[in-house]
Amino acid sequence: MAQTLDLAGASTVGRADERRPFGLFKDLERPGDVFRDLGPNWFASVMGTGIVANAAAVLPLQVPGLRGFATAMWGLASAMLVGLIAAWVVHWTRYPERARAHASNPVMAQFWGAPAMALMTVGAGTLVIGRSVIGPAAVGIDWVLWLAGTALVLVTAVWIPYLMMTRHDIGSGEAFGGWLMPVVPPMVSAATGALLIPHVGSAQGRLTLLLACYAMFGISLFASVIIITQVWSRLVTHKPGAAVMVPTLWIVLGPLGQSVTAAGNLGTAAAHVLPAPYAAGAAVFALLYGVPTWGFAMMWLALAAAITLRTARRGLPFALTWWSFTFPVGTCVTGTISLAARTHLDVLRGASVLLFALLLVAWLVVASRTVCGAASGRLFAPLAPASGAAISRALST
Repeated sequence: MAQTLDLAGASTVGRADERRPFGLFKDLERPGDVFRDLGPNWFASVMGTGIVANAAAVLPLQVPGLRGFATAMWGLASAMLVGLIAAWVVHWTRYPERARAHASNPVMAQFWGAPAMALMTVGAGTLVIGRSVIGPAAVGIDWVLWLAGTALVLVTAVWIPYLMMTRHDIGSGEAFGGWLMPVVPPMVSAATGALLIPHVGSAQGRLTLLLACYAMFGISLFASVIIITQVWSRLVTHKPGAAVMVPTLWIVLGPLGQSVTAAGNLGTAAAHVLPAPYAAGAAVFALLYGVPTWGFAMMWLALAAAITLRTARRGLPFALTWWSFTFPVGTCVTGTISLAARTHLDVLRGASVLLFALLLVAWLVVASRTVCGAASGRLFAPLAPASGAAISRALST
């Protein structure tokens, strides 16, 4: 059977001889093959859907039905998370060698950060949105999802960079936006963990959680700065590269927007936890760190959009990397909302609405393309083994 593969998981496989209802999974030999190569990158779809819900819930815009829309999106993200976890259990049970091999692939390994972020994104939505649906149980569910996600965060943030430094075949000039995926999750943990601080019973517990979130803020911030400079250098010296990798440039917005959100959430929580003058300092940091970082995020958004449009004119093949258009933009929405709430600036409120509109359009496009690709089975085909040399060729194409 003829088969072609690309580095980001897009693939085309010869059509199976047997007919299936409505052409379902027509690009797979057997329907059961949907579980064979189910990588961690699929959890990016949960992240992208969940951030739409979370952003809609706090958007400074009074529109009839917006809360209901946020609730529906949270429900969809929750169902997707449950379904993917169940599918992943099947994947690990039936194909353990293939499951373990994802960490050996220099591209797919980066997406080990996605499951943790999916857990915490849905958890935050459960706390902010789900309480009106399921009541006080929402707090307990968020605790479970946040603790599970944070535990996975602390493993992948060290494990994947360690593999890159010791085992993966990666040469100079091969940095791409996906390298941020393992190190962004601690920032997500910091931003979402701040929402749980008021639900800790003891003063010592609240202080411990607050400082732990600040520590994870630092882990992600400094690691992201190192990687973003490498991505910038690679773009200048080697240009954007293969079209299928261009969407990963948007991942740079993730640590930027999420750090603004985290600083704002932690600054708010610190007011009830830290003594003077540190509580005031946390509020000052939220603004004086947030605004400059937001400015750089907007500049990067413009750069990423320009490069993406330039690439699209030549052909931008669909792959799961397109989910990079959603969650990172969503963090910019929540970060902008946080700054708007702190400054009461109408310009920032308007910017948050415009960014949310961009997020919603991106989600509609990517989600519809994902449904079509999943229905045909094309997105479930295996990822080609990738070495550093292969990445280099893709990035320089």
